[in-house]
This record gives sequence, C-alpha cells and structure tokens, in this order.
Amino acid sequence: MYQIQTDKANAIIEFVIDGYIRVEEMQRFVKELRAVMLSFMGREFKVKADLRTYKPASPEVTEVIREIQAFGLRNGMKRVAELVESQIVALQMNRVARESGMEKILRRFWEEADARRWLIHGDLEETSSSQ
Repeated sequence: MYQIQTDKANAIIEFVIDGYIRVEEMQRFVKELRAVMLSFMGREFKVKADLRTYKPASPEVTEVIREIQAFGLRNGMKRVAELVESQIVALQMNRVARESGMEKILRRFWEEADARRWLIHGDLEETSSSQ
C-alpha cells in the first residue's frame, strides 16, 4: 500500500510505502509519483519518503525505485528525507541511492518533524559545504 500527498506551498512531495510491495503496485505508485513530480513543471521540489513500515523489495521493485529516483533528479528534485526504521531497508535504499546518484541529496531521519524541518530549511552545513 502507498499514499502520495503534496505540500505545494513548501514544494514537498510526501509519500508513505507500507509493507511488502509487488512490482505491479510499485509501477502504479511510480506512475503517480512521476505525474506529481512533473506537476512542478521544472521547478525544484523536495521529497519526504516514509519507509518505516516498508518491507525489503525484490530486485525488480528495487530497479523501479532506482529509475524513479533518477527521474526525480533530472526533473528538479533538490532534497530527499527518508524515514526508515529497518536496517535492511536502509542498506537497500543506500545502494539504490548510490546507483541513481541520489545519495548526494539524501538524508535519513528518525523523526518526521526533523525531516520536514530539514526539507523546508536545509541546514548550515549544506550551504557552507556546497561543492
């Protein structure tokens, strides 16, 4: 199961992926997410990904995730905050982020409020160490 919401005022796409997701469901999710990303019409946006109840995915699902991450990067994705509790999911998402190039804009959080604050305001470290 998944849910996608948009906070247009702060240019944030928020989604939750819950449980084990089959390839077909992940493809539906990605199709919806792609449309939401394109709705920003080239403007920068941020993503809050709640993966706290997500179960590790098959290689096919992982490939779909990698593709949407790369798509987001090409279409204005500026920051990604992930909420993850499972070490296995964190390792899997780290590998996928490295492969897509998203690791440069990714930060992992335990608390939703911290993730949202970072998405909206960034941090001093980010602005002083831009390369």
